[in-house]
Amino acid sequence: MGKYESDAKQLLTALGGAKNVASFMHCATRMRFVLKDDALADKPAIEKIGAVRGMFTNAGQFQVIIGNEVPEFYNDFVQVSGLTGASKEDTKAAAKTHQNVVQRAVATLAEIFTPLLPAIIVGGLILGFRNILEGVQFGGSTIVEQSQFWSGVNAFLWLPGEAIFHFLPVGITWSITRKMGTTQILGIVLGITLVSPQLLNAYAVNSTAAADIPFWDFGFAQVNMIGYQAQVIPAMLAGFMLVYLERFFRKHIPQAVSMIFVPLFSLLPTILIAHVVLGPFGWWVGDGLSNIVNAGLTSSFSWLFGLAFGLLYAPVVITGLHHTTLAIDAQLISTYGSTNLWPMIALSNIAQGSATLAVAIAHRGNKQEEGISVPATISAYLGVTEPAMFGINLKYVYPFIAAIIGSGIAGMFVTIMGVRAYSIGVGGLPGILSIVGQYIGIFAIGMVIAVAIPFILTFVLRKVPALNKIEAVDEATGEIIDENDAPAPQPLATTIESPEFDRLYAPATGNVLPLTAVPDQVFAQNMMGEGFAVDPTEGRISSPVVGTVTAVFDTKHAIGIQMPNGLEVLVHMGLDTVALKGAPFTVHVQPGDAVQPGTRLAFMDIEAVKAAGYSPEVIVVITNSDQLAEFRLLTSGPHESGDPVAEAQTAALPETTPRPKAEPAL
Repeated sequence: MGKYESDAKQLLTALGGAKNVASFMHCATRMRFVLKDDALADKPAIEKIGAVRGMFTNAGQFQVIIGNEVPEFYNDFVQVSGLTGASKEDTKAAAKTHQNVVQRAVATLAEIFTPLLPAIIVGGLILGFRNILEGVQFGGSTIVEQSQFWSGVNAFLWLPGEAIFHFLPVGITWSITRKMGTTQILGIVLGITLVSPQLLNAYAVNSTAAADIPFWDFGFAQVNMIGYQAQVIPAMLAGFMLVYLERFFRKHIPQAVSMIFVPLFSLLPTILIAHVVLGPFGWWVGDGLSNIVNAGLTSSFSWLFGLAFGLLYAPVVITGLHHTTLAIDAQLISTYGSTNLWPMIALSNIAQGSATLAVAIAHRGNKQEEGISVPATISAYLGVTEPAMFGINLKYVYPFIAAIIGSGIAGMFVTIMGVRAYSIGVGGLPGILSIVGQYIGIFAIGMVIAVAIPFILTFVLRKVPALNKIEAVDEATGEIIDENDAPAPQPLATTIESPEFDRLYAPATGNVLPLTAVPDQVFAQNMMGEGFAVDPTEGRISSPVVGTVTAVFDTKHAIGIQMPNGLEVLVHMGLDTVALKGAPFTVHVQPGDAVQPGTRLAFMDIEAVKAAGYSPEVIVVITNSDQLAEFRLLTSGPHESGDPVAEAQTAALPETTPRPKAEPAL
């Protein structure tokens, strides 16, 4: 078993057990589940699992964000669940039973463009770099005008740049056949016939007289030989026609001759119809869509379109509909040579990262959350917002609202100023590489807006209870306090009138036990020192004394504290839990930290400890008991009488039998 065994067990339980998992797989950062009943998933419990960065339901899948370690987590989940992971296609097919028509259409679109993203991202970086080389003035001239070397680099980079964007229809038709499970090489061939050098390049059509456009002459009809470079919709229409023709003929042509006639009867009619009907129609639809979007973003109401898109893009990401913007951006670039949509998407990424950064600063000191917020901030600034959105911003609500407000204002600003991008690719901060040269400075101001406004608003809105899912935040430590992780109550603190260092408090809520009741002879026979135990009912572990942390074991199961009077106290979480190698424990202190009764030391996942076959008793022992004189044990917790002193239990160690209603001596 691996290091995520405990977390995998917790996740399986929180999902409703193996019987509730219909199918599962993993992608680059997420575990993707299709559950038989989503209502059985215990979302609050899942959020508390250490390895989980966030979760959401989309496209019929219950998705749990793990991060880059997801392959290792997946392997451990397979082991603890006894289930076999499904292929991507099987999981998606199972998920479709949970989807409506719109969700299926969006999922299909996403599955077409997702395999193309690596090329599109690289292409965006290349075109962005070329944009700087040939479009930005330095000392009155561009870099390519000043340097033959960079002029050569610029010319060379057009080779992959052209291959990616001008020949995009090849990728689209291939991806459609791949997604639909038909013959992929036919998709590639179809795509090539849409961008072949034999055809008049799409970018030259407007500058070519009608009489000079080449054509195929069939005697009774002529068909223009026009290419569809960078066109999205014509390629999609042709790709789907090829798929459905192949499926039709594969059903009706005998297997013995299917290898010959299925490709022939599928491919040739598709190519012809693509150039006669689908291509011109798709071009018309694509231009119409581009014109509508561009008109809205360049009209006198452009500020409203920019504001609305900036506000709504992140919520649209939650639904998965944002994949449609890839097609629109590509069509805008094809029609106008640039897009006014992509700059707003890049700014939305930045805004989400800025809100997450503010949360990380506001909650600094919370080690567990920093493991999510810091990487999520970096990821969002580089264009991938899911960890920030689902791991932090949506969890607390107020940073998400701050982010979309900042995104809306930044989007409105760049839209009013007419900012456009040559290409789509990496979002977030690197998105500036894609911006048309004359707008780079303006876009930089938009970036400042997308950083500053969400960052500031996050601190402002976190003070608004209606926008904050978290009931309270410990302002001193930055740690999050919710109903399942409230600070251990300290009802006896009000009885202390002067510093007292000779008292031990129960480190956890639960039943106080003498060491003789602990099923471990080392502790039961006081070999480690005198003390007591608690059978915990909650996972929060607090300091039992005033003192300084002297040691935190590598396996996180034990913490050493030295009291001002020289006594050394060991807080040991669980029995034999050293074997768990820290998996069920989250430590919140480090050597040198000053603590007092009630200071949170750690969190122990009690269920995970039990599931691993270990006992969860929390042991408190004075390891240098030879210096022990007399101490009193005070346990704090809820009291029905409302009188903490009346309910206090005191004892002189090593005696651990409580004396009810004893007044603590000061």
